[in-house]
Amino acid sequence: MPSREVEITTKVGLHARPIAFLVKAATEANVTILVGRFGQKAASANSLLSVLSLGLQYGEVVEVTVAECENSEAILNEISMIVSTDYGD
Repeated sequence: MPSREVEITTKVGLHARPIAFLVKAATEANVTILVGRFGQKAASANSLLSVLSLGLQYGEVVEVTVAECENSEAILNEISMIVSTDYGD
């Protein structure tokens, strides 16, 4: 499964609004996508509550993993962009 390190750049951490964007993209991708801290249990990107419960904070580096599929690299790019975008909150 392809994965990538992504830094949280939103000053207040990964909160409900960017996670909602993440869940929407993950649902549309229709493949398994996981987000989490290295060495810890990852959360399904399809679940707002699961990702929110991770409490990901500004400056943390997380691992985004996408199940192998025809367009996994494009999906990984999109999900990584969502996670790393500073939403100015």
